Amino acid sequence: MNPADLATGAQAISTEVSLWGMFWSAHLVVKLVMIGLLAASVWCWAIIVDKVFLLGRVKKSMDQFEESFWSGNSLEELYTSLAQKPTTGMASLFVAAMREWKRSFSGATSAFMGLHSRIEKVLDVTIAREVERLESQLLVLASVASAGPFVGLFGTVWGIMTSFRSIAASKNTSLAVVAPGIAEALFATAIGLFAAIPALIFYNILQGRVARTQARMESFADEFSSILSRQIDHHVATERDRAA
Repeated sequence: MNPADLATGAQAISTEVSLWGMFWSAHLVVKLVMIGLLAASVWCWAIIVDKVFLLGRVKKSMDQFEESFWSGNSLEELYTSLAQKPTTGMASLFVAAMREWKRSFSGATSAFMGLHSRIEKVLDVTIAREVERLESQLLVLASVASAGPFVGLFGTVWGIMTSFRSIAASKNTSLAVVAPGIAEALFATAIGLFAAIPALIFYNILQGRVARTQARMESFADEFSSILSRQIDHHVATERDRAA
């Protein structure tokens, strides 16, 4: 074959297998797979950015609350300052427990019976709600990470089938006929990996940060529950002395 013809053929193939050219020349099913995977990738990155900032705000809020809580200031003053505004993390646990504490003393008679168990239940429910809020939409990352490569593989298989049908119809097995179809098919798998790999990496990172945040909240809940338990015992002993 003439070298000039080889150069012309190579240039035609490179034009055909450009990323934009591969997308537009792909079969409709493969196009839908590519668009779906790209949309999933954008969705995952939106979730990742949102969760990174959210967990950063929660960590900062928890650090500030711990500094205020262990500074020796009055719990009543701290509760008054936090009860009037939205809270997250440990502050939510503190406000919920103090609200239950005050509710038990708001009546004509103090309801000490079962107060400690009620406070622990309130703390557990508040922790569950906070963790649920932090973990929301992380399942999307896990789903894209697990299903993305398989969806891309489906597009690849469909593209290869289409390429083979084109080869059979043209009865030509030259590289100029085979390469574009194979490249289009593999492009779908590449997009699937492009969506799945960051989703998997950040899912593990964010899940680890949520687990550490949950551990901090559970540790604070145990400490605060112990503090309130001592207060309850003190009030019970005082009431018995008065009754005696």
